[in-house]
Amino acid sequence: MPSAVPQPVVAQLTRAAIFLVVTIKPGPECDGVVRNFCADLAALLRAVGFRDLEGRLSCIMAFGSEAWDRLFGEPKPKELHPFREIHGRHHAVATPGDILFHIRSTRMDLCFELATQIMSRLGDAVSTADEVHGFNYFDDRDLIGFVDGTENPVEQAAIDATIIGQEDAAFAGGSYVIVQKYLHDMKRWNELPIEAQEKIIGRTKLSDVELDDAVKPTSAHNALTTIVENGEQLEILRDNMPFGDVGKGEFGTYFIGYARSPRRIEQMLVNMFVGRPPGNYDRLLDFSRAVTGTLFFVPSATFLEDVTSAAASPADSSADGRKTDDTSQAKMPPPDGSLGIGSLKGEIGHE
Repeated sequence: MPSAVPQPVVAQLTRAAIFLVVTIKPGPECDGVVRNFCADLAALLRAVGFRDLEGRLSCIMAFGSEAWDRLFGEPKPKELHPFREIHGRHHAVATPGDILFHIRSTRMDLCFELATQIMSRLGDAVSTADEVHGFNYFDDRDLIGFVDGTENPVEQAAIDATIIGQEDAAFAGGSYVIVQKYLHDMKRWNELPIEAQEKIIGRTKLSDVELDDAVKPTSAHNALTTIVENGEQLEILRDNMPFGDVGKGEFGTYFIGYARSPRRIEQMLVNMFVGRPPGNYDRLLDFSRAVTGTLFFVPSATFLEDVTSAAASPADSSADGRKTDDTSQAKMPPPDGSLGIGSLKGEIGHE
């Protein structure tokens, strides 16, 4: 049987993005609107993206734990749960969010048009919890001046890091994503000498070269966010984007990390906020404050296309296209231009 087709989690990084988080309003009629929209998203994406095929428009639709229970019932992705707050020297907050739309393109107008169409279709069934318009800043730098995403995995390594395989066969082709919005105290950051900034990040600012371990502090950002398990580095895929509002003095980074298990990202955040060992926390947090935090599950594109408007329940979950065996969501890849990026080929490794 062919494998489930993933959403474009590993799509190429782009120069523009919109991060749209919404909550579903109470009522079964609102649930029905959202379920109906799931199967319509691919066609809506094709319609908007056809205006400029070189614009590489893509969209990820992901669901929070409570929204999954409400919309789909059982079975449920094994590791989907509400975002867990972290209290250390600094605080990683948990904030509301039922659905995440991660919209990417080389052009902001395409992102904006798709977001507009999505919200028009969902109408009064949802409320906006957060909306951030991200942009590419010079040579892939954050507003604090450092290149972001240098160590991102690519090609097959990106798939292996992000796409679920047989460890949760009922949801093969899916992924997990955590988002956080960070606001920077640019005045205090810019008062630091460049050398001090480099030791906080763990890389040189101009040339983007990793500092030698002999001079890099164990509290450096890139040291604490490196996770090694059984001698193997566990990678995630970041697609962070700068954002800001100059008039309000707001400068920030929207963190978005995809992984085949949320434990990878959660461990990184514990290392940052609590420290490794405890107390040896990420000094970047002295200048960057997390103001949102939500965990979502990214079902396969096949799953979205198979969703119906009927409410799910544990009693009928084995007969509505969401079976618990490894043949659930098995479907031929959709035509070019849909949400799919091509079928998985069975080479996805195990953790």
